[in-house]
Amino acid sequence: MNTNFLSLTLELFVGFFALLVMTKVLGKNQITQLTPFDFISALVLGELVGNAIYDKDIGLHYVLYAVFVWGSLIYTIEMITQKLRESRPWLEGTPSLIISQGKIQYEELKKNKLDLDQLLHLLRDKGVFSVREVEYGILETNGAVNVMRKQQVDFPINRDLQIPAKHVHLPVLLILDGEIIEEGLSKLNKEQSWLLNELFERGISGPKAVFFAEWQNGEGFEIQTY
Repeated sequence: MNTNFLSLTLELFVGFFALLVMTKVLGKNQITQLTPFDFISALVLGELVGNAIYDKDIGLHYVLYAVFVWGSLIYTIEMITQKLRESRPWLEGTPSLIISQGKIQYEELKKNKLDLDQLLHLLRDKGVFSVREVEYGILETNGAVNVMRKQQVDFPINRDLQIPAKHVHLPVLLILDGEIIEEGLSKLNKEQSWLLNELFERGISGPKAVFFAEWQNGEGFEIQTY
């Protein structure tokens, strides 16, 4: 009995870290650009590991073999699409123009197995509640819809409002969940004493009382306490 638990624990550890390594090798596009093929590949990879772990007739080496072979196939496809542009339409698909000059392209909807209710839902995800607001709409390979609004309902930009240009800066995280982020202080070339003094001046006893704190050039502190 103890041997079975030890074997299962070992297989779980190996399967977990094997999947972790594989996701690092395959890259972030497995999540950020999740196409239907990527989604199914991830499901199959997890299913292979799960079956290999819980099937008593399959040993630990089969777990690693399943992860390696399936991960290698996914990696090979990714390399092909990166090196050979001609392969991308076949392996990743192509974006479809489903709204053109304000008109819904019925044939494109039909070709992509998309009905009007689904289209309207995807538009609402982008903050568009009427097709009449859209000049162009593109169905991306991951299933999302990106839109170009008609000029009269589009958002103005700073240039349109003649707002003078200025540099933008990323905010620097200084405290998260009551803990000081040393990397943030290093980016600002500041010491902990500087941060503690800033908190004290605002009537905050210390970092343990802070849920979230960041600093941005030109804007100063944003602090939220518990």
